[in-house]
Amino acid sequence: MNDTPIQPPRAERREHSFTRHGITVSDPYAWLRDPGYPKVEDEQVLDYLKAENAFFEAQMAPHKPLIDKLFSEMRARIKEDDSSVPQKDGEWLYWVEFEEGGEYSKYYRKPVKGGETQCYLDVPRLAEGHEYFSLNDVSVSMNGKLLAYSVDNNGSERYTVHIVDLETGEKLPDVIEDTNSALIWAAGDTMLVYGRANENWRVDNVRVHRIGSDPAEDVEIYHEDQLGFTVHTGLSADEKWLLMAAGDNETSEVRIIPASDPFAAPVLIKPRKKGVEYDVDIRDEELFVLTNDEHVNFRLATAPLADPGNWTTLIAGSDDFYLTGFELFRDFYVTHGRLAGLDQVQLRYYDDPSRVEPIAFPEEAYSAGTGNNPEFAVEKIRVVYQSPVTPGTVYDYHVAEQRLEVLKVQEVPSGHDPSLYAVERITVTARDGAEIPVSILYRKDRDEMNGGPAGPLHLYSYGAYGYAVAPGFSTTRFSLVDRGMAYAIAHIRGGDDLGREWYLAGKLERRTNTFNDFVDAARGLIERGYTSEGKISASGGSAGGELMGAVINQAPELWGAIVAHVPFVDVLNTMLDDTLPLTPGEWQEWGNPIESKEDFETILAYSPYDHVEAKPYPPMLVTAGLNDPRVTYWEPAKWVAKLRELKTDDNVLLLKTNMGAGHAGKTGRFEGLKETAEEVGFILWQLGIEN
Repeated sequence: MNDTPIQPPRAERREHSFTRHGITVSDPYAWLRDPGYPKVEDEQVLDYLKAENAFFEAQMAPHKPLIDKLFSEMRARIKEDDSSVPQKDGEWLYWVEFEEGGEYSKYYRKPVKGGETQCYLDVPRLAEGHEYFSLNDVSVSMNGKLLAYSVDNNGSERYTVHIVDLETGEKLPDVIEDTNSALIWAAGDTMLVYGRANENWRVDNVRVHRIGSDPAEDVEIYHEDQLGFTVHTGLSADEKWLLMAAGDNETSEVRIIPASDPFAAPVLIKPRKKGVEYDVDIRDEELFVLTNDEHVNFRLATAPLADPGNWTTLIAGSDDFYLTGFELFRDFYVTHGRLAGLDQVQLRYYDDPSRVEPIAFPEEAYSAGTGNNPEFAVEKIRVVYQSPVTPGTVYDYHVAEQRLEVLKVQEVPSGHDPSLYAVERITVTARDGAEIPVSILYRKDRDEMNGGPAGPLHLYSYGAYGYAVAPGFSTTRFSLVDRGMAYAIAHIRGGDDLGREWYLAGKLERRTNTFNDFVDAARGLIERGYTSEGKISASGGSAGGELMGAVINQAPELWGAIVAHVPFVDVLNTMLDDTLPLTPGEWQEWGNPIESKEDFETILAYSPYDHVEAKPYPPMLVTAGLNDPRVTYWEPAKWVAKLRELKTDDNVLLLKTNMGAGHAGKTGRFEGLKETAEEVGFILWQLGIEN
């Protein structure tokens, strides 16, 4: 399907293999990993990536008018001079604003009692001159006088912390390098608590910086020695305690320290136990604990601070209700969960455990939760809501009146009429009998637009780490739907859409359930007349990119176009390399092929790169980030090289590597939107919908 005479680049095949557990595996494109990584300076590697980028540009060039049109219509759906709803935190109201044409937002505040508005963080100015710019955390001190923020200018996810005096606007000389954590003010705003990324990009520590001192003198107050565990910090709801949580994908352990004295001896809540996860928060002298120690769908327990490991059940675990989180306020608390796969937000009361007030939402498929609620003593809470046809809506929920007040509805400047669309939620029976929910959005006049039923459809999913893909609102999605395509989300195993067991059924030795669910969802949509074979486009990123690699190996005939963003497709090699940033912490998700022959064989049985073979494959667009520490650039590069060598079709195969970005691609509102327009343009091109 090439529209230009340029030939695709061919990476040299260099025979290479390795043997482990008595099994020999061929890896002919292993040379695409620069031995100097994280520096990538090998000229042969760079020449190949640049050649692929040139081929991408040449192939997409004839479709630039379509891509420009898509970008224009996507941009027209964005309110350019937009702002968030101000939220009170102490003596100030805080919000962010985008200016007309601005790639990045500015941070503002003004006194609650009246006074001048202050722009306390000018992100567009900070981003000037940088191809890539990412802001990790923005933290104003308790007294409102100091600001700490952390930035990354290349996509490596190593952030540099800067501190600003908000009264004078001057930057302090304190500059902290190589962080990747929250920034927590402590000890009366005289200290900043953070975590530093080690040489393998892992945060295995908690450190304290005294404001005005040399960061080289910062003190480590906690160090995690277990390989694969990372450390996260936070404050308790009442802001009296510093929370330090260490864990991996299945086990956790929490310590607390008085926020007034970060150098005090940490109090361990309960020792780690493999497979047991718990989160904590504190109100007065009572500890609240969310844990899966007794039920897979978690329970909420309490304990006295004096005896933090003595947990008493407050809300028992349920087979039906999946308890995903909680928030403490002075007079009440909020629980989050899912019932039949749909978000639930419930208010509960300390003095009456039987009193439960669910916040009711109007649609059958939606995404809902609490928003930014920084204060402990409140009479109303911020709530956010959206659905496939309902733009993002911000509410205040008035607790005493049990009433939602609309504060803001996402504006679509070019227009949006929900009545034009239909949303359905169906179930498809997978090959092992599991019932897979699928959310579907389409125009009511879709049949007329594409000449009848069984038209083109886009199928999306992720399917890993217990991440649920909620049926929310996306303005870019309408560039497909308004051209007669249906848009479907398959709520497959590996995500926790239907509870924790739904997640567990898609990991480790049951990983292939995720791939089978996606393929079976596609076939079910065909059987029910929503689409037909070869008219389905599909996309996924990172672990969702692994999903794309697995389903094209299993059922290449189903797909009319595939987009795989930073795809995790060289699973076996990555899980065998414990020097990579994420690998040790990922063994609980995928298995440890270093130690276990069984895990080695399980991963080898599905790893997409290892299963590319001589057969037809669908048209594909693959992306990578040269500085990506999560899915390293060579995974998609090796995969594409092997596909080019072995595939027997003439379908287009494109690899685009962002040479100055990381896992998330380009930054900025509109630069990122350009890449989305390229993705949608590729899909429409391959499905023959170029209008």
